[in-house]
Amino acid sequence: MKTIAHQKIIPFLWFNDQAEEAIKFYTSSFKNSEISTLKKWPEESPFPSDKIQTGSFLLEGLQFYAFDAGPQFTFNSAISFFVICDTEGEVEELWNKFIDGGKVMMALDTYPWSQKYGWLEDKYGIGWQFMLADGSAETTQKIVPLFMFSGENRGKAQEAIELYTSLFNDSGVDMIAKYEEGEPGPTGMIKHASFKLEGIEFRIMDSGVDNKVPFNEAISLFVKCENQTEVDHFWNKLTAEGNESRCGWLKDMFGVSWQIVPDFLMNKMMHGEPAKTKKMTAAMMQMSKLEVGELEKAYNS
Repeated sequence: MKTIAHQKIIPFLWFNDQAEEAIKFYTSSFKNSEISTLKKWPEESPFPSDKIQTGSFLLEGLQFYAFDAGPQFTFNSAISFFVICDTEGEVEELWNKFIDGGKVMMALDTYPWSQKYGWLEDKYGIGWQFMLADGSAETTQKIVPLFMFSGENRGKAQEAIELYTSLFNDSGVDMIAKYEEGEPGPTGMIKHASFKLEGIEFRIMDSGVDNKVPFNEAISLFVKCENQTEVDHFWNKLTAEGNESRCGWLKDMFGVSWQIVPDFLMNKMMHGEPAKTKKMTAAMMQMSKLEVGELEKAYNS
């Protein structure tokens, strides 16, 4: 499984205080995985200095970020991670690792769409769907983020696909299947769809049952921006019917959280001089949309 080159959109996990433990668990559970960065909070921060400020890691070639930033948000299955396995043994091995301390959402079993499939929330609350590949196509991305639209968002998956694919390059729809009459699920809504953004595969569905699992900041999508023009593009489009937050965070019209972040900021957070990074971070804390020029000015002051 190859690493995605220049991955522009990165799943970002917000933990209370278990980021390091979780990162080590995930990278030990999946093959072709590694920890890139585990940087702790500085002494003067509002968070414990033994907790993670910046965690970067690869799982089967897909990059993730994570940090510890308090208990405000709780993981749920509005965004889960679909894992395509080559053998039944691999499905069972991963299931047994991840169900320890977790919760079954759909039992590991045979279903019309797969010889072996199961959906669970792990001990941290993050949702994982493990499925045996059907053999009809080569798997190029083993772990795929999946959006589940429920509650007031149920029925809006098609609209979300159209919005997201209009914003990003190297994007398009690979497959859409809709609930048909007589199936368990809302007829005409999206049962399962696959699409790409910046060459990365995502999956999406309208919930098959009448439930309410809202998107929140516990899992966001971090967008790496080369310059202010890119920051402005994504920020303006995603907040058009959404909501601005602080420090580059926003919610789109469906409540999905995004972080729109210039490369300069992340590079200095990971590799910058501590005193200069502290000044840059103070400037960032005063911003909603991030301004590259102001961040550079603060860092170099």
